[in-house]
Amino acid sequence: MINQGTGSHRYEIIFRGPGGHSFQEFGLPSAIHAMGRAIAKIAELKTPSDPKTTFTVGTVQGGTSVNAIAAEARMAVDMRSNSTDELLKLEARLLDLVKQSVAEENARWTTDKLTVEIKLIGDRPAGIVAPDSPIVQAALKSAIAVAPDLKTRLEGSSTDSNQPMSLGIPAVTIGGGGEGGNWHSRNEWYKPTDAYLGPQRALLTILLLQGLDGVTKPTLAVRGGQPR
Repeated sequence: MINQGTGSHRYEIIFRGPGGHSFQEFGLPSAIHAMGRAIAKIAELKTPSDPKTTFTVGTVQGGTSVNAIAAEARMAVDMRSNSTDELLKLEARLLDLVKQSVAEENARWTTDKLTVEIKLIGDRPAGIVAPDSPIVQAALKSAIAVAPDLKTRLEGSSTDSNQPMSLGIPAVTIGGGGEGGNWHSRNEWYKPTDAYLGPQRALLTILLLQGLDGVTKPTLAVRGGQPR
């Protein structure tokens, strides 16, 4: 169960140069070579395991022909952390490495013709809800009630709960039922084994929070005569 929102920053980084024939114009800076320098530097970054902080160059593209010095190349970078401070530290280091790579490619060919454009394309804030929060406890108790043999642990991830969590609004993300694995790969899979437990757990969580007339009182604090 997710009670911690993993923050993420995503960038599209575009390298641009003059381009030219690989033989006749040899000596011009290459957008792909600059991107390669950047990727090599990024791959060597060290990040803390706690709070978990990660990065990846997710996609790359560029060039027009095998015998052409690339005039443009671009990559998309994903950075994540359970800590906003660590995410910002990683971001600063990574973007600095990109700029260093451009400077090195220009210096290699004694020019300043290669440039880079850095565009933020994703910004998901981090947040956390305390384990003793009513919403977390309700979700945990619901999980135990519908599937006492299954272990439920609190984790961090990047979900729709990030936004309310970042604003101080209690929120959790719970499983929808079934089994799955190999997320975000071509081998991702899902089996609807005991999938009915997901909706049952969600309904029971809502009833615990909201209360049921004549049966249970709401576990959420009441404001203005209604559970908030």
